[in-house]
Order: sequence, then structure tokens, then C-alpha cells
Amino acid sequence: MSFTYLHKIPTPAEISRQMPMPEKLKKVKAARDRDILRVLKNLDRRMLLIVGPCSADDEDALCEYTVRLRRLQDKVKDKLILIPRIYTNKPRTTGQGYKGMFTHPVASGDPDITRGIKAIRRMHLRSLEESGLTAADEMLYPGNYPYLDDLLGYVTIGARSVENQEHRLTVSGLDIPVGMKNPTSGDLNVLLNSVQAAQSGHTFIYNGWEVETIGNRLSHCILRGAIDHYSRSIPNYHYEDLMRFTQIYLKRGLANPAVIVDTNHANSGKDFRQQSRIAEEVMHSLGKSKDLKKIVKGFMVESYLVEGRQEPGGRKFGQSITDPCLGWPETRKLILKLADKI
Repeated sequence: MSFTYLHKIPTPAEISRQMPMPEKLKKVKAARDRDILRVLKNLDRRMLLIVGPCSADDEDALCEYTVRLRRLQDKVKDKLILIPRIYTNKPRTTGQGYKGMFTHPVASGDPDITRGIKAIRRMHLRSLEESGLTAADEMLYPGNYPYLDDLLGYVTIGARSVENQEHRLTVSGLDIPVGMKNPTSGDLNVLLNSVQAAQSGHTFIYNGWEVETIGNRLSHCILRGAIDHYSRSIPNYHYEDLMRFTQIYLKRGLANPAVIVDTNHANSGKDFRQQSRIAEEVMHSLGKSKDLKKIVKGFMVESYLVEGRQEPGGRKFGQSITDPCLGWPETRKLILKLADKI
């Protein structure tokens, strides 16, 4: 084997003891969990909006963003539940570049995973303390999840991970909602197979233990568009796409069927400025079908303080260092517009 063993990583239990979640925040999380669950169980007419930067790379900028979200949450509380994207692991198509704060606590610095674990937990704790909004994170590496499991209100499984058996099995043991994206191929049966696997109980190896799970009945679907053999984007958010998918989804008999529409990635052709238009089109589609209105539960939007992107180490406070994002003025406008249409 060619591994070089660098450092022994602290366990999740050790990190939690060093950086515990205060009791008052546990109460905030419990209340938020109940609200999100009610939406996904069709007991609450509000919609979910998972919104925030492509990757969270700076604690101060991220917390400034989530505090602004909180102010908007108070304005739209009867229509929308805002869930900040605090994504701390970044998948890289070629394996190169910035891999998220978990690996790179300083975006332009060297990898330091132990320091990164502490940095992401501190950021999540601070954001929850200052904004009162439990966040979403992507479970890129299933073994990393326990470092944040007491803090998160929502988890996503990315398009390149959704076919992976370890991700599916791990989701089956989570007790919070998990949105699973369609694979980059766009194969919706693969997506539904993933949700079915996640909703089932399993016995498997996890973090050195033989574990048993009962299934996660809150796992559901995220539509993010597809890529064809020529790397062209194929959207799947149009009315006809949503209607066809609703039909095959409901035939599966899965618990709590729900769809979140990702307004970026292949749905936007990676043109981040299209996100507002896409969300508005989907809202128009919901007005034409009661079935769609029951199953489409919200949106995912990539947004930050400053529009666009910069390279790691750039000096623009609150601008993405990975994929480009909507800026705050457009984000605010989108949130208020969505709330007005619900």
C-alpha cells in the first residue's frame, strides 16, 4: 500500500465534547425539524428553499449571509422555510482543486483535516446561534457525517454519489430529510431506486461498526437536470418533465413523495442567472396541476453575498470561490417573489 499515515483524526464524539451544541440550540433545531418534516409529510402548505453558496469557504461571510436570510425568514415565515446551504465538502470532477472547508480550512492553504473538522463545526454552530436557521450540507463522504449530525436540518446526496451503495445505506440510518439528486445521466429510475434503498432497512459496516438501520422515510428526490454524451445540458424542470416524473414516482409507492427543483447545474445550463426564471416557471407549472402542487416541495438555489465567482484566495468578501452564484439583491428579490406566489 502506498498510503502515508499523517495524523490520527479525532472521533466525532471527541469533537462534540470539545465543541458541544448548547441546550438552547437543541430546542431551536427540534422546532425547525418539526416544521420541515410537516412540509415533507404534506401537513404544511409552506415550501422549502435550500439556498446559499456553492461551497461555504469563509465563516464571517457565511454567517453574514445566514443572518440576512434570517431577516427574510421573518418576512416570509408563513410561506417559505429557508434552509441555508452550508456545504463544507466540495466534489471535484477531476479530483483537483479546492475540496471544501472540511479539507481546506483556509481556502488557499494546505489540507488540514483535523483543523477543518473544527472549523466547519464552529461555523455551523455560529451560524445557528446567530441566525436560528438549521442548515443543509452535502454528504459527500458518508463517514464524515457524524461530525455534524446533531446540527444539520437537511442533507443532500449529489448526482455523482446517488448511485453509490455506501451513500444509499448511510441515508437509511439518518433521521432527518435527505434530498437525493438525479444522476448526471438523468436516469430517473436510478434516482427512485436510490430513494427506495434509502427508505429500506439495512445491515452494513459503518465507521468500524456493524450497524442496522430502519430506513429513512424522509428521503426524497431533487431534480437537477442531466448531461448528455456531448456534455450538453438537458433540463428536467419543465411542466411536462415534472408531470411525467410525478407519475412514475407515485407508482413506486414510496413514503412521503417529494420533489425539490435544483434551479442551477444542468437545469440552468450552468448559467446561474437563470435560477430566478426557472423557479418562477416551476411556480407557474404548480398553478396548472394539483398533483404537482402536492409533490413539488421547494427549490435549491445557489446564492451568496456577491454575484459571480473568484479564485481561491480572492479578496471579495462573500463571493463564491467555486461555481458562480446569484448575488444578494437578486436572491432577496427571488425569495420575496416566491413567497408572493405561494
